[in-house]
Amino acid sequence: MKKKKHTKFLDTYHQCDTAIEPATPLYEKIPAVVRKLMKLLDDKNSFSHVEPIPIPSSESVVQLIHQARRILFPGYFTQSTLARANLEYYLGQETTCFLENLSRQIISAFQHDCFRLNLPCTKCSEQGHEISLKIVQELPTIKKLLDTDIRAAYEGDPAAQGYDEIIFSYPGLMAISIYRLGNLLHKYKVPVIPRIMTEHAHSLTGIDIHPGATIGESFFIDHGTGVVIGETTEIGHNVRLYQGVTLGALSLPKDAGDQFRYKKRHPTIEDDVIIYSNTTILGGQTVIGARSVVGGNIWITESVPPDTKVLLKRPELIYAGNGRKKMQKKGK
Repeated sequence: MKKKKHTKFLDTYHQCDTAIEPATPLYEKIPAVVRKLMKLLDDKNSFSHVEPIPIPSSESVVQLIHQARRILFPGYFTQSTLARANLEYYLGQETTCFLENLSRQIISAFQHDCFRLNLPCTKCSEQGHEISLKIVQELPTIKKLLDTDIRAAYEGDPAAQGYDEIIFSYPGLMAISIYRLGNLLHKYKVPVIPRIMTEHAHSLTGIDIHPGATIGESFFIDHGTGVVIGETTEIGHNVRLYQGVTLGALSLPKDAGDQFRYKKRHPTIEDDVIIYSNTTILGGQTVIGARSVVGGNIWITESVPPDTKVLLKRPELIYAGNGRKKMQKKGK
């Protein structure tokens, strides 16, 4: 049986045109495509970066994130075994590499911005080295903040089996970790890099936190998918969000980007607030008062006083089955 199948395959193979045709006719089509691309790139409305000025590398920025996590959570994201005896050497080596990489990327970001905006000399190299060192010196502060975030996750989630599980696997903590580093770069007005960082976190976790947002300590995002936190959002201490929460801006008129670009457009969430899943809170003048609880699937565009519960009226559910229908209020 196998011999017959093999013979049939050979017969079919010999019927095929096995001669290899030269690819020259295909290659001859390429110059026309290239000419069209060149013409598009000459258009001022087209985008490219074909200049001698360097541009930050997305891959290097992602590497910075990995380096920072190894420094902030030593022993969790390394293959080597760490002990107290070699910890100081390890941290020194990692921090030195982080500083060097960070300096290169920040300098590239400043140089690119100077060229793009035709700015006078801003001493990009000097400024880049200075800011890089300041950020490295603030790593202990970021570490302290992240420690409060980890404890908030453990205290707020009964499903958490321990701190290790949160550090290794919680998407909320990953997004917050990357945000806190990006936020520090944003405060020093480093172009491009903070947004590359937080959008990388967005692609991994589904959590979109703008690096310009202000977020206090002990911040916990449970589950996390679909959370959006806009640029001018202000969040106090001990705040908990669930999946699908949007802290966004009200819709803007067409071509209003420049007019509203540097104004507060996103809400303020005060201390000890809990916001449940799929709730949307919009507007720069909207304040959710301290210790308030906002239920799920709610749309808010005006302020809420402190110590307030915001809940939807219980809906009527329709149960259909066994050839009959009836209406029953939820909870009865």
